[in-house]
Amino acid sequence: MYGQSHVLPYVLEDRTGVNTASDFDEMYDRVFYHIARAPLVRAATTMIYEMGTRASRHRDTLPVTQPPIVVLDFQEDESLGTISYLRPTGKTTELMSRYLKKTGLFSSSLSRRFMGSDGQEYRWSHQSVEGREWTCTVGAEHRPIAHYDLKPPNVNAYGMSGHTLTVEEEYVHVLVELLASFTIMRHIALHNL
Repeated sequence: MYGQSHVLPYVLEDRTGVNTASDFDEMYDRVFYHIARAPLVRAATTMIYEMGTRASRHRDTLPVTQPPIVVLDFQEDESLGTISYLRPTGKTTELMSRYLKKTGLFSSSLSRRFMGSDGQEYRWSHQSVEGREWTCTVGAEHRPIAHYDLKPPNVNAYGMSGHTLTVEEEYVHVLVELLASFTIMRHIALHNL
């Protein structure tokens, strides 16, 4: 057993379960993300921020001062708009309908794929695996690399939603893309797009 490395998946706790107002804090404090509707901008703009600390009552009373890392600009009627990644190398913007495509001509709107920045194709699907609300797979073999689970009804969550987004450690390099595409997928489900 010595000398073997064990990977530890990133388990992000979804603080509220609300698609436009939540925090995704990793269980072992490795990453923290804040998702919120943009203040003083268009009502249908959702921003994703990388935070330096875990969500708390104190942090939540303070305004977010850093720029977002992702901007999801939905149309006023909540239909799909554009996704923008704000990276140190610059801003890239694409239509959500081109970025996150249906997996087939007659497939469900809740089964979509996107090309990651690493050149691999990722697919999100809703309730395609028993016991999982959402599952993300990669490659032609559709290997599961991420999933979103709802809190079991018989478990107390104590101030949290109890929902979790789990991402395999070897895919942490596309974690922001997974979170952004997942947020769009939940939006599609919520608004029956």
